[in-house]
Amino acid sequence: MTTQPAPGAFTLDAANSSVRFHNKSIWGLVHVHGTFGSVRGSGEIAADGTGHGTLTIGTASLDTKNKKRDVHLRSKDFFLADDFPEITFEATQITPSEDGTAQVDGELTVRGTSHKLSFPARHESQGTDVVVLRGTVQISRADYGMTWNQLGMLAGVATIELELRFTAAG
Repeated sequence: MTTQPAPGAFTLDAANSSVRFHNKSIWGLVHVHGTFGSVRGSGEIAADGTGHGTLTIGTASLDTKNKKRDVHLRSKDFFLADDFPEITFEATQITPSEDGTAQVDGELTVRGTSHKLSFPARHESQGTDVVVLRGTVQISRADYGMTWNQLGMLAGVATIELELRFTAAG
């Protein structure tokens, strides 16, 4: 028998959460991997088990373990981090099912451009005061104004992997 999280407000446990990305580069021969070090968020679980919330990611916090590449990714060619320091995802509806999956629906804003985004996730309750969401999302960079692609070296779709641990806020 699985314990369900209690209804109420939850806060992202940033120290135990991660937002990772990878994108194919050099004509699909190399995968560029990175993480965002600055993430915060909150959410609320209703009495019926559904939820909603916000995830905010600091664009300047990306780290691919290559300083020159990180500077380029923060530039106008990609995240334009000086003008748009945050990526936000507003989850308007999170609908869990008993099989451990959840449907997440919301709106992603990158570089001031917003688009609806829906994806499946896995959810796991760890007692009544902790819930973990894990999901993988594919994003078209061009949808958010990131069209730089010198010599066609980059694949247009980036994969984002989320592992988000939320704890009861009170």
